[in-house]
Amino acid sequence: MERTVQDALGRSVTYTYPPKRIISLCPGITDTLFALDLQEEIVGRTRFCIHPSPAVLDVKAVAGTKDIKLDAILQLKPDLIIAEKEENTKEIVEALEQHLPVYVAEVQCVQEAYSMIEDIGDVTDRRNEARSLISKIQAGFHSLQGLTSGNAMYVIWKKPYMAAGRTTYIDSLLETLGFSNPIRVLPGRYPELTTHDFQSANPDLVLLASEPYPFKEKHVPEFQEMLPNATILPIDGEMFWYGPRMLEATSYFKEWLSKATL
Repeated sequence: MERTVQDALGRSVTYTYPPKRIISLCPGITDTLFALDLQEEIVGRTRFCIHPSPAVLDVKAVAGTKDIKLDAILQLKPDLIIAEKEENTKEIVEALEQHLPVYVAEVQCVQEAYSMIEDIGDVTDRRNEARSLISKIQAGFHSLQGLTSGNAMYVIWKKPYMAAGRTTYIDSLLETLGFSNPIRVLPGRYPELTTHDFQSANPDLVLLASEPYPFKEKHVPEFQEMLPNATILPIDGEMFWYGPRMLEATSYFKEWLSKATL
């Protein structure tokens, strides 16, 4: 049957319910669809959708997050395409919605990550599975409360240096873990940073993400030189993805929080 829903941007989306052929254009959403037992319904993904491995590799890659193969997408005849506001461009959504129903999610904080899971569950007739996943993630995050405090910044790029700022999921996750993000005072969601900016921020902890820039242990000395009193810690950036990675991240966070002697 046909069903019309409002997506996260307030757009009306009419599609065949429940959808039997779904394309996801966002890694966290692809991961979520698998976690909601929709592996048989997922017919297309982006090349950056790498979880859950190896099952996701059986799904055809028909896009990046900023580019699409329109002919390949149309050939798959999806009932529904699911995009995400930050991951995908407005132009991609506008091009696709001329041919197919496109539902757009938006995740800029931990609470919106929960809402995304719940909404995807509703859109795909997996409400119980969605509620169960949310409950497990919330329980895991609750177990982390009180383990740490202080100022922490999350660096995502080099040349120029860039870090996660306000109104980002990463900033919200840092707050959930008990940190304050000193980069929030700077304009922009992912501001470029100078050495002066780092020193003015005066963080207790600097997290060097493994993606999108592949920071490693070898990069620690350059940050330690700028910030001799800070703890510099390379971390797995995938643990800062929303969706089922939030569940996996709980034990990972407990491990590296023990290293962050603030």
